[in-house]
Amino acid sequence: MAAPGKKTFIGDVPLAMYGPIKGRGAASRVPGRYEKTIAQSEDDGWGSLYQRSADGSGDEHEVPPHPDTEVREERARSIVSRNDSPDIGFSQSVNPYRGCEHGCVYCFARPSHAYLELSPGLDFETKLYAKTNAAERLRAEFAKPSYRCSPIALGINTDAYQPIERRYRITRELLEVMAECRHPVSLITKNALVTRDLDLLAPMAAQRLVTVFFSVTTLDNRLAAKMEPRASAPHTKLKAMRELAEAGVPVGVMVAPVIPMITDRDLEAILEAAHAAGARSAGYVLLRLPHELKQIWREWLQLHYPERAQHVMSLVQQMRGGKDYDSGFGTRMRGEGPFADLIAMRFAKAHKRLGFGRLPPLDSSRFVAPRKPSPQGQLF
Repeated sequence: MAAPGKKTFIGDVPLAMYGPIKGRGAASRVPGRYEKTIAQSEDDGWGSLYQRSADGSGDEHEVPPHPDTEVREERARSIVSRNDSPDIGFSQSVNPYRGCEHGCVYCFARPSHAYLELSPGLDFETKLYAKTNAAERLRAEFAKPSYRCSPIALGINTDAYQPIERRYRITRELLEVMAECRHPVSLITKNALVTRDLDLLAPMAAQRLVTVFFSVTTLDNRLAAKMEPRASAPHTKLKAMRELAEAGVPVGVMVAPVIPMITDRDLEAILEAAHAAGARSAGYVLLRLPHELKQIWREWLQLHYPERAQHVMSLVQQMRGGKDYDSGFGTRMRGEGPFADLIAMRFAKAHKRLGFGRLPPLDSSRFVAPRKPSPQGQLF
């Protein structure tokens, strides 16, 4: 934590002035790469920049001690995103929200908030957007004569079951459309809220229309609270995993991200715990640091693990060809070099020992397109 009147810098980026913020992953508003105007506070020597008043007044750019979550409702023009990336196992995805309240400090999706001229730091987890017409747009997409059914990944850029889903229920509305049209869908989440929708997921699973993956980064509750403050606790994820598996929903686990000298020690333990909870498929992804995430991650390291920050980044760079991040297909998920090879060997050994395999393939042949809305209604 920087002392009042003094700034600590990570490269040319000022470290958060007040230390970690309880309930948040990021500790400052790192500027987005598309911002036209960047405000920077400077101490005038009177200490006003570093002193928070009881009523929250003071410097207009000051980060409040407990920033509230703000949700804006928006009407999406389209809802299905498509990609042809060779190292991603899906071609279609749907994101019901923009931004994610889970606040995972390592989230590769944080830089997407820069497109909104918002900070990939605190803004990503406090200034959220809810696509309230998502189900309507999905139904319209399915009704197009040109639509060709293939599995949709639900909640990739942000978690479909983040806390605001309890109120907005957009993910549930999307699942209702998919269940009605018998459209295959895969989910990946960090939140046990997914069990709320078992009444939809279990019947869909019986028709090979759904799989659910849980992203588990660590089994250490204290570490999880620092890295992913508003996601479900590790033991809660495992409990939800077991509940889904017992209901017949195919479940998998993603150890993601694997972070050298922070979470990599948990690799085998996560796989063992997930398998015991009913997961039958497993994968992993190394820490990825695109764009502004480099700064956000360095700030978090300096605040929580200053004694090992340099060592962690050294190992990250060893796995990324000497850089903080290499976005090349084929290596961006797994990295390269001796440490990356060691992670791969450890994973492969545990994967084989525990008997992980593949989840049943999703069935696209059952799809039934919805009827287009008609002002005359329909008789049958």
